[in-house]
Amino acid sequence: MIYPCDDQPTHHTVLAAEDTPADRIDRFLAVQLASPSQPLSRSRIKALILAGQLSEDGRTLTDPSASVKPGSHYSMTLPPPINAVPKAENIALDILFEDMHLIVLNKPAGLVVHPAPGSLTGTLVNALIAHCGPSLTGIGGVMRPGIVHRLDKDTSGTMIVAKTDAAHRRLAEMFATHDLDRRYQALVWGTNIKCGGTINQPIGRASYDRKRQAITTKGRNAVTFWQTLRQFPPFGSHIECRLETGRTHQIRVHLAHIGHGVIGDPLYGRAPRAAQMPDNLARSRLSQMRKFDRQALHATYLGFAPPITGEALTFETPLPADMASLLALIENTVSTRSRGENSLTN
Repeated sequence: MIYPCDDQPTHHTVLAAEDTPADRIDRFLAVQLASPSQPLSRSRIKALILAGQLSEDGRTLTDPSASVKPGSHYSMTLPPPINAVPKAENIALDILFEDMHLIVLNKPAGLVVHPAPGSLTGTLVNALIAHCGPSLTGIGGVMRPGIVHRLDKDTSGTMIVAKTDAAHRRLAEMFATHDLDRRYQALVWGTNIKCGGTINQPIGRASYDRKRQAITTKGRNAVTFWQTLRQFPPFGSHIECRLETGRTHQIRVHLAHIGHGVIGDPLYGRAPRAAQMPDNLARSRLSQMRKFDRQALHATYLGFAPPITGEALTFETPLPADMASLLALIENTVSTRSRGENSLTN
């Protein structure tokens, strides 16, 4: 039986009868929630479950393949639909290049790329709609920019956006065939790191936390090439990463996998303990570094041949002020400690 919640019509509760046959929860709900006025496909229900919108007897359930439990109450939240055409908003953009087909820009940390529940306004897409105006011919017949790759909200740096349907299709093909050179710089914890290497580990949604990605055999192929630029003992290292694939949180997950989480990363960047620092100065600076309030990751370089003109372009953006300040803090601390140690030995 289905009992729509009177106070919030986008919430539905389903009671699994005691004689309910064995079935997957997503398939069960697809049948139970079928309605001519609000049809829900099984794929839509699966996505809602993965997004944490289903509870079983009050506990969040995020596995669409979980078995139905007879006698249990299932409550599903249906988020309000998002307007297919976000509103234009006057938000300043750092445009590196623009023609009639595409835009290359330097995205600041803190700017969400695409509207989503919880961030319906103030996004890069809202800003691009305002910036482009009539020059935005639309993607799929809708007047909106073509997002072919994304940077996490708190990752800064260079990214490319299509303005036309033709450019969008070709850029998507280029990303699929790895015909772009994308490089990132990161400040990571730990100094026992090699000069460079390749991380080839599949990435998928973590089974224990829907907000996290993880190395999993059920994930999609993910490849990151990396090299060490500098080491700053006893704190961390400055590295460069080059992407072959572009999975969600790829660099952050891969670097954490090899034991060098990105400084400031709240999901994957595990900082060292103060007790591991060799002196008071190092412990004091570690405390400051741990307060860095976003992942220290910046998309520094983008090279590609534009899909329409074909003329090779490259773009480089320096580290933003916050990462530059963090790097300077580390450099200064290491230099100060080195001078102090040298004075003791002379």
